[in-house]
Amino acid sequence: MKTNLKDLVSILIGVIGFIIPFFLNIPGLSEAGHVALSIFIIAAIFWMLEPVPIYATSIMVILLQVFFLSKQGVLFPEVTAEYSPDSYTEFMGTLANPIIILFLGGFVLADAAVKYDLDKNFTRILLKPFGSNPKFIILGLMVITALLSAFMSNTATTAMMMTVILPIIAKTEASDPLRIGIALSIPFAANIGGIATPIGTPPNAVVIGALSNQGIDIAFTEWMILAGPLVVVVLFFTWLVILRMFKPETDSIPMDFEGKFQKNASAILVYVIFGATVLLWVTESLHGIGSSIIALIPVTVLALTGILDKNGIRQLPWEVLWLVAGGISLGISMESTGLAEWIITNIEWSIFSPVFMIIIFSLVAIVMSNFLSNTVSATLLIPLALSLTTSGAAGEGFSLVLISLVIGVSASLAMMLPISTPPNAIAISTGTFKTKHMTRSGFVVGIFGLLMVALYALFYWPIILN
Repeated sequence: MKTNLKDLVSILIGVIGFIIPFFLNIPGLSEAGHVALSIFIIAAIFWMLEPVPIYATSIMVILLQVFFLSKQGVLFPEVTAEYSPDSYTEFMGTLANPIIILFLGGFVLADAAVKYDLDKNFTRILLKPFGSNPKFIILGLMVITALLSAFMSNTATTAMMMTVILPIIAKTEASDPLRIGIALSIPFAANIGGIATPIGTPPNAVVIGALSNQGIDIAFTEWMILAGPLVVVVLFFTWLVILRMFKPETDSIPMDFEGKFQKNASAILVYVIFGATVLLWVTESLHGIGSSIIALIPVTVLALTGILDKNGIRQLPWEVLWLVAGGISLGISMESTGLAEWIITNIEWSIFSPVFMIIIFSLVAIVMSNFLSNTVSATLLIPLALSLTTSGAAGEGFSLVLISLVIGVSASLAMMLPISTPPNAIAISTGTFKTKHMTRSGFVVGIFGLLMVALYALFYWPIILN
């Protein structure tokens, strides 16, 4: 592993940040809270500056918590006596958290769909009704991308859709702004579409995992009811923004909708398992089987039949699961040691109105996610927000689910920079547009998203949650 000077400095800053709380006596913060603060600081610095991969930081977080904060901890026994979870498995167990299993099921389904061209055929069938008008082609591409992103990785969806749009872009004039609009429509739709389901994007998993630790379970369908309408509104607005900023100069693009489904036994089994799993997920409120349990069905069946082979298992995005697990684990220690509550109670929240706090949390999540991973942003903010509500500091009108939704959804609305999300990075790598095009349009979409999150948090979500 090559380490440059910037990485070495970042590591040094993180280590110093980790050590400092051990030599402080912060009033109102327990000894265990001081240790949790040390772990939080080094995690935040490593996640933000990335001297090591972000999933490696998550693994480090779990190790530090096992050593410093578990009953079997080998360091600072007086601290572990004060903060005594049942065992170190409270931290290590996050790797088998139901949310991790839910995402694993989603990854396995996505891998099988790609292997048997289900995603490409799905795109071909859904895009055909939109005809050859450029405006509606963009709309069709965005709708399909959003739908795929709701059940697949945003990154995998964008990579696949790029292979779909490049031939379309090749049929347009080099000077036509339509080229930029088509290229931008994919990452924007992938980011927005991921909000729609629990498995759509890692920030959703962070939200559901944090709520689960509070004894609040959100069904697959309930999440879709909460987030789906927002996705539709923001997606439609984004389409209008793209058309306004990158107005097509042509009235028609010839399209090729040739293709066919694979009909071998393995492909048919994948179609059946994919359809059955999604159906069970969206009807969870009817049969009562948890979405994480359902997620084990495709993992088991596809493994038993050999469709998910050892190479397929190795190629799954395990780094995402490690990242989410580390985030859940960090949230557990921040809450249990009183660190999150201490941070919250040192701010005079009573002077702020609920509307102001919703806007602030949403704005901070969007701004952070434009420069950091949206998962990292959600991971750092949600424990603080949850403590704000559980301590009563937020006042009436706030709920655990509400504040978590505000942060989780907002974190996925960051689209201004190529570094904001992997879909953005993939899209700009095509060379079809420049960063300034993404920044201008992404800024407008982000501001509108902020407004919509505030409106939904104030008027729609409370109705559904009550």
